[in-house]
Amino acid sequence: MSVHLHWFLPTGGDGRTLVDRHAYTDGGIRRDRITPVSGVRAPDIEYLAQIAKAAEQLGFEAVLTPTGTWCEDAWLTTVALTQVTERLKFLVAFRPGVISPVLAAQMAATYQRISRGRLLLNVVTGGDSTEQRRFGDHLDHDRRYARTDEFLQVVRGVWGGKPFDFQGEHYQVEGGLTALPPDPLPQIFFGGSSAAAGPVAARNVDVYLTWGEPPEEVKQKIDWIRGLAEREGRTVRFGIRLHTISRDSSKEAWATAGRLLDDLDPATVAAAQQALGKSESVGQQRMLALHGGSRDKLEISPNLWAGVGLVRGGAGTALVGSHAEVADRIEEYHSLGIEHFVLSGYPHLEEAYWFGEGVRPELAARGLLDAGPAPLDGVPAANGRPASAPGGAPLLIAGGR
Repeated sequence: MSVHLHWFLPTGGDGRTLVDRHAYTDGGIRRDRITPVSGVRAPDIEYLAQIAKAAEQLGFEAVLTPTGTWCEDAWLTTVALTQVTERLKFLVAFRPGVISPVLAAQMAATYQRISRGRLLLNVVTGGDSTEQRRFGDHLDHDRRYARTDEFLQVVRGVWGGKPFDFQGEHYQVEGGLTALPPDPLPQIFFGGSSAAAGPVAARNVDVYLTWGEPPEEVKQKIDWIRGLAEREGRTVRFGIRLHTISRDSSKEAWATAGRLLDDLDPATVAAAQQALGKSESVGQQRMLALHGGSRDKLEISPNLWAGVGLVRGGAGTALVGSHAEVADRIEEYHSLGIEHFVLSGYPHLEEAYWFGEGVRPELAARGLLDAGPAPLDGVPAANGRPASAPGGAPLLIAGGR
């Protein structure tokens, strides 16, 4: 089982701190306040293309895009980026409650033809009722997962190439089909830590994603989902979502983490914790429990830092250390059964280089990556740009990697 490395597209904006990430001061809710925030990189297509090209050149297999109010639409953004990349795959996040499953199946089929087979799907059931209601979804937590279960059954059914009927609580489909099913069928990624989520994963998904908890807690999740899948007669693979801060030395990496922490004043942390505490997501509550809102003892496991989760929802932990140390932790998770590593860092362009040029060679040397040419082999130097810098991406000179 090889390691599959994926990066992240910050379609809500990027920057050098953990706060004020969004491209507009209030998310654009008020049209008289759409002035870009100082120091924040807007998610325009040119910047996202730089990240996508860098990820491709550095050997990442795919990039994940988020979904939600404060992000650009993942389907439209990524299909545009297929036109400026050649082999990079796109892990498109979407909410099943706001789109017809037959239409989603058709969109996926079209995407596969446009991209020549580079679509992966990340199903996000949703853990925030306020956010769900913005999109017209008024179901409670457990009923959302029940609907996701039906949704995925319909999607897979209409990919079969012949008329498919389905009668459920949430969907009734008569003769649903995609005239030209996607080839290959997109792998379906899915995450959820609640009792309602586990059976949905076991019955329907290809890859179960967990956020970056300590290894012993990740192992418990793997054992849980694996057991549920075995009862369904299925096999599920596993992935993990983490940030990374990798440097030439451990000291440099922890100094970078410290600078990110220094930007967070107590009022900002308190406000973020109050907002995140209202989430219905069991996974989000597990993330919050790792640090309890305190700056003390944020290294919750060797090289696993919970500082990101002080102010940001979702993935709240980062692998911090030298390139070899980060590779050690990836190898440790891999030994538990984790195959897919969906990674990110602030800013995403620079951190892609730190990881791709620092950690990836470590993993390759340990035999954890598929055999094949190095990702940058055959890319000649041109116009003073080294082989490791793709055209259109800035040459990084501070620190070298």
